[in-house]
Amino acid sequence: MDKYQEHLLEVIADLHGIPEGAYNIRSNGQSVGRASTAHIEIEPQKDRPGINVYIKPETQHEAVHIPVVLSQAGLKDVVYNDFYVGEGADVVIVAGCGIHCGSDDGSQHDGIHTFHIGKNARVRYVEKHYGDGDGKGQKIMNPETIVHMEEGSYMEMETTQIKGVDSTKRVTKADLAASATFIVKEKLMTDGVQFAETEFEVELNGKDSSTDVVSRAVARGTSHQIFRAKVIGNAQCHGHSACDSIIMDDAKISAIPELTANDTDAALIHEAAIGKIAGEQLTKLMTLGLTAEEAEEMIIQGFLK
Repeated sequence: MDKYQEHLLEVIADLHGIPEGAYNIRSNGQSVGRASTAHIEIEPQKDRPGINVYIKPETQHEAVHIPVVLSQAGLKDVVYNDFYVGEGADVVIVAGCGIHCGSDDGSQHDGIHTFHIGKNARVRYVEKHYGDGDGKGQKIMNPETIVHMEEGSYMEMETTQIKGVDSTKRVTKADLAASATFIVKEKLMTDGVQFAETEFEVELNGKDSSTDVVSRAVARGTSHQIFRAKVIGNAQCHGHSACDSIIMDDAKISAIPELTANDTDAALIHEAAIGKIAGEQLTKLMTLGLTAEEAEEMIIQGFLK
């Protein structure tokens, strides 16, 4: 791997070398390293690019790393990764994509991840997206996450896109059985002329299932963000979605909630707030010796933390 790819791996997956445990590292459309463990097996898909990850029942405190890096100009990479998490397992899955662009030819990665989470299993899923390079080509990422959750299962999904992605459409769909819980924490920043569209759709099908989908976003420059959250309650359940955004410069943000209750015991809530940085916040920090730019950056970093 070249120095650009190594830097991308460090940013999106905190990797400074080969990770411990199970992993699959994909570079410029090809797998460049893969390892399984006694409890986690990774194998290539037979009829399309991507991998199947099999996590045995009751696997505890293990991690899977599946980062993707692109540094080849003009490449469009599509990959399908399917995860089968056994009953009672408790694991961390670290994904993410980094693109380095050094020319006028852009690159694109579309990652479609499907999770089958077994009864009473727990998954923490971390996904980071990042782009860099001094080329003029567009860095495009379109992640799609599909989650099927069995009774009593739990999934926490942390998605972060802070820098360098010119265009993205982020789609997440989940369906939950009884007593399943799906938590989403999204952090997103756009700048310049960048565009980001986020779409969540969660079906609460089982009794006492629940979801909490929260997006915190900052839009700078002339960038444009669209946030859609659709929560459907088909049983006694609890659903909450929220979009909390800071708008700056000449940016545009749209927050579009949709709640559907198909059961009288479905409790669904949506919250949305879009606004600029308060002047008194800037003034307070500037009295401590910060410049206006430094104060603004500190507020943004704290908001996205």
